[in-house]
Amino acid sequence: MSDTPRQPVPATPNYRKVAYLTSAAKFSQCPPDEGWEVAFAGRSNAGKSSAINSLTGNSKLAKTSRTPGRTQLINFFELSESQRLVDLPGYGFAKVPLAVKREWTKQLENYLQQRQCLRGLILLMDVRHPLQAFDQQMLDWALAARMPVHILLTKADKLKKGPANSTLLQVRKELEARGGLVSVQLFSALKHSGHEQLVTVLNTWLTTEKDPAD
Repeated sequence: MSDTPRQPVPATPNYRKVAYLTSAAKFSQCPPDEGWEVAFAGRSNAGKSSAINSLTGNSKLAKTSRTPGRTQLINFFELSESQRLVDLPGYGFAKVPLAVKREWTKQLENYLQQRQCLRGLILLMDVRHPLQAFDQQMLDWALAARMPVHILLTKADKLKKGPANSTLLQVRKELEARGGLVSVQLFSALKHSGHEQLVTVLNTWLTTEKDPAD
């Protein structure tokens, strides 16, 4: 039994009051490893920054670009003194040297497997191209660390309702073998749809009491 005192469980966050905290070029530059943290990850064209901006109602919070792969820092956004959202670098960067890709692969793996305050991973995938090789790698890293994952099938507005729901069911079926740590939903930053389900997941992860003995 650990003698470490339990941290007070924080209140449900207001995502509209989020503020930029800091950025890290390396895992070692991350803020103190304490509190509650949820990270957003995805391929560089999955609409990750747009999803964060849609959730928070701040179109300028996370940087978006027509050129995939511009986000190459770990960006931290503060919800409260003990709660944060984290925008991880888009993986599968376009037009960057192989050495850079390898370095960021290392940093992402370090973050997912070593960050003790990380409570869950939001993994974004374009609904038209889900479960690509890099996505599977991220799932492998997260599940190796027993990290719960919630998948956003983004850009759901690009498909009609029938095909979108069909893709959702197909992805759920493929994830059954991954066990109960992975959930999935449709999401559209353009239409601002899917917020309620996403917020329910985030609230659970960001307000669940942590056992210091874990």
